[in-house]
Amino acid sequence: MPKILVFGKTGQLASCLAMCGDEFPNAELVFVGRDECDLEDARQIEPVINRVQPDIVINAAAYTAVDLAEEQRDIAFKVNRDAVRAMAEASAKRSVPLIHVSTDYVFDGQASKPYSEQDPVSPLGVYGESKYAGEVAVREANEKHLIIRTSWVFSPFGKNFVKTMLNLMAGRDEIRVVNDQTGCPTSADDLARAILKLCEMAVATDFKKFGTYHLSSDQPQTWFEFAKRIQKVASQVWGADWKGTNCRITPVPSSEYPTVAERPKYSVMSSQRFIDAFAIQLPTVEESLSAVIENLPREKSDA
Repeated sequence: MPKILVFGKTGQLASCLAMCGDEFPNAELVFVGRDECDLEDARQIEPVINRVQPDIVINAAAYTAVDLAEEQRDIAFKVNRDAVRAMAEASAKRSVPLIHVSTDYVFDGQASKPYSEQDPVSPLGVYGESKYAGEVAVREANEKHLIIRTSWVFSPFGKNFVKTMLNLMAGRDEIRVVNDQTGCPTSADDLARAILKLCEMAVATDFKKFGTYHLSSDQPQTWFEFAKRIQKVASQVWGADWKGTNCRITPVPSSEYPTVAERPKYSVMSSQRFIDAFAIQLPTVEESLSAVIENLPREKSDA
């Protein structure tokens, strides 16, 4: 039975890994949260790995406050680069593979077609810079790595766009949603299942497919289009009498909602390399949304 050490306990991906862990009875998952290992202090990481003695490590933790990162650059790099380097170095000493989750924010959003793994990176802000620095650290320190870039993550857990939209729709007659940023919404639950399948493969002694991969849904859409899809699916799951069914959703430019950190205008990534390598394809966004909304209370999603 492979032992999987997961850094992260309360985030969206870690929560989904815990939720679907029972579907993988041949794996033992050990979750380490901030109370046991503060990622702002990279020195705490190797003792954890030595104590748990895992067969594979998943880094599901990160500093993800995109705007706050512009003010807290040191903390962002401590968590997203320095801690990740420590994970890579400590796992490499034990010849243990590391799965590290990264982001579409390593790209500048100027592309006109889906980004491939070979496309040059150019982060727009500190968050993207720190995440890419973490990727570099992993590649330098542990040749047995799988870097998984994903985007626009949603789940029944934590704060995310889906839960925020559901609450706003239920409480307002109209909401205004940005319509000039395009990406691929991705379910953390789908990611978790795909990553656990990867774990089963990567612990094999003859596994040769280490490297960097993109894994997100294959349905590019703007935030406005995603909001419309959320409303449609919620009405199907919860019924036409759900409060948010008749909320008017109006498209607006991102200039109406200025942010401290610039966001990529187009961060669509192609997952074809991942699909070809591992024969794993994510469900449609509608299927994933249905699964998430079915796990939320009808009147309030606690966003």
